[in-house]
Amino acid sequence: MIKQFKDFKDFLYTQYFSDGVKVTIGVLLPSLIFFQIGLLEIGITISLGALCVSIADSPGPWIHRKNGMLYTILFISLTSFITALINTNVYLLSIEIFSFCFIFAMFNVYGERAAAVGTAALLVMVLNINPNKTTLKLFEHSLYIIFGGGWYFLLSNAFSQIRPYRYAQQTLGECISAIADYLKMRARFYTEEISVEDNFKDLVDQQIKVNHQLDVVREALFKTRKLLNDSTNAGRLMVKIFVDMVDLFEQTMATNNDYNTIRRKYEEKDILIHFNELILKLATEVNYVGFCLIYQEKPINKQMTINDLDILKSKIDLLEKSGENVLILKKILINLRNIYNRTLAIQNYFGKQTQELKTNSSPDELSRFVNHQSFDWKLFKNNLNLNSSAFRFALRLAVVCILGFIIGKLFAFGDHSNWIILTILVILKPGFSNTKKRNFERVIGTIIGGILGAIILTFVDSQTLKFVILLVAMLITYSFIRVKYIVSVIAMTPFILILFSFINATNNTTVLVSERIIDTLLGSLLAIVFSYFFLPGWESLQFKSYLGKILKANLNYFEHIILRQSLMPATETDYKLARKDVYVNTANLAAAFQRMIKEPKSRQNHVNEIHKFVVLNHILSSYLANLSAMFLENEPKINNDQLKLIRKTRFYLEEAIEKVDDKMSGTTKNKLHIHLSENKTDEELTEQLMSINKLSADLNKISEKL
Repeated sequence: MIKQFKDFKDFLYTQYFSDGVKVTIGVLLPSLIFFQIGLLEIGITISLGALCVSIADSPGPWIHRKNGMLYTILFISLTSFITALINTNVYLLSIEIFSFCFIFAMFNVYGERAAAVGTAALLVMVLNINPNKTTLKLFEHSLYIIFGGGWYFLLSNAFSQIRPYRYAQQTLGECISAIADYLKMRARFYTEEISVEDNFKDLVDQQIKVNHQLDVVREALFKTRKLLNDSTNAGRLMVKIFVDMVDLFEQTMATNNDYNTIRRKYEEKDILIHFNELILKLATEVNYVGFCLIYQEKPINKQMTINDLDILKSKIDLLEKSGENVLILKKILINLRNIYNRTLAIQNYFGKQTQELKTNSSPDELSRFVNHQSFDWKLFKNNLNLNSSAFRFALRLAVVCILGFIIGKLFAFGDHSNWIILTILVILKPGFSNTKKRNFERVIGTIIGGILGAIILTFVDSQTLKFVILLVAMLITYSFIRVKYIVSVIAMTPFILILFSFINATNNTTVLVSERIIDTLLGSLLAIVFSYFFLPGWESLQFKSYLGKILKANLNYFEHIILRQSLMPATETDYKLARKDVYVNTANLAAAFQRMIKEPKSRQNHVNEIHKFVVLNHILSSYLANLSAMFLENEPKINNDQLKLIRKTRFYLEEAIEKVDDKMSGTTKNKLHIHLSENKTDEELTEQLMSINKLSADLNKISEKL
């Protein structure tokens, strides 16, 4: 019970709840104010404009959110005007639905925010499809839509100005918590509670979450000039913590060993449980940094001290005296000590003065770590073919929506047949697995929400209590819509039903609930059937691209690590960019594999080989991180035999790239000018290079089968 309360309290401090509060205020307030003066119809129209613009107000730097919202205001005003103008003519409306669904769905080629702008335009179209039973004139209706969008834009701007650093603090804190969870999962390698193979799978899943959070934070920090150029503690503290936290994440990945062998070797000792406990303590210490950022506190309580590391060292020493070989345990302990020291250094940043928080990278260098989306017309034009997943999706959406519109007109299930198209619009995604997931959540959520809504409308007579329930349901809907969709849908249905009861008290509850559920089921059925049979977006069709990109990223990362020992070393920024590409492409590959295994068996290709590839790639990334740490800490010199291993590794990775994607050139522009050492061989470095070489050879063999 205490844990649930803590989780609930933590959620109240997240960006998701903050966004939920903002959207609830933006959508509800206009209707509430105009209801009080007897102009509810105007209030609802303004609220509709605010709701549509809120869709483009997704997490990111203010400049992107601002542009997204302004473009949304433009598109929803035009769309609402055109739809209201022709919605009495079913033929013109059919042409509009098909055309707009295709055009706005093609916005996907310009990234997630542009896709959100397109979704907002389609939403306002769907909500204006039915002929207006309104006293508002056409231009008035569009102006109120614009007014609602403008009102929400000003509200969002006010939230950003009042607490300019809050969003960055929340996203950075959540990112650090995700890294702490990753570290907790690594602790499970030292217990028998889960198999090594299953834990690797969970680690890969968690790495997807970490990399998503890292991207969100990069966008928030490195695309916000105010933060990069900030001369106060708040901005510099977050940039400094993030830069060091990415290094810490690399350090956590550097602890990769043959855990099955370790378990067998020390199963009769109690040493592994002490490693487990220490890593969990360390994860708690890392998580505490995120906690302090989110709650805006300075680190005070220490969950772990240097004494904990010394105690574990003494236990390892005792084990060594008993005749056990503990070399691997010592290496793990050294890495844990390094992670602890990094965590301690990050915690100490909270008390430092502004001048002490400067990073070695300039704002221009840091801005290289974020992707810059192109909005060139050529990108749109180049995707107008069946080889483009965006084109296939846009055509699929247009066809399904027009079919949903026709069914709604031919078989009138009530006054809200546009709910069929709305369901299709929300459920249908470019990939089959995402459509399938959304389909399940939408149907189950609507049924549960419909039952709850019917109970509320049947047994709650107090208008005040209904309004309170409406307010809570709206807050839950908008707070969970990005983090747990099924919860959002469960809350959404009662709030829509209560809203209709306020607008028209004569509405029959049973009929309204039945209509909502029937329309949702019809829309869901159409979406899932067409996702399977009409221009489907199977992951297997584009999987080779993911494989080629991660192989090339690993090759580039490996070369930049070696370049640290070159006569012409790469810059630190170039090295970190290479590392970032590995993290991003690893997450993309793992996420694509997750989506593929949720697709029908008949559409899955080389599942076992790809699964092995994903696991080996994760291990390779860990070995490369460990190699990087070795070069940074010990500065070993490379001899001729080690150079041969390096060249063989490059060859294997280059060959693998050409096998999985012949459009990619396996070679890179990195020239390795290495000064060879004549000194005695560094056995640890040789062992690490041999492990990397073997993994590269294994990946090359698997690539041949793919």
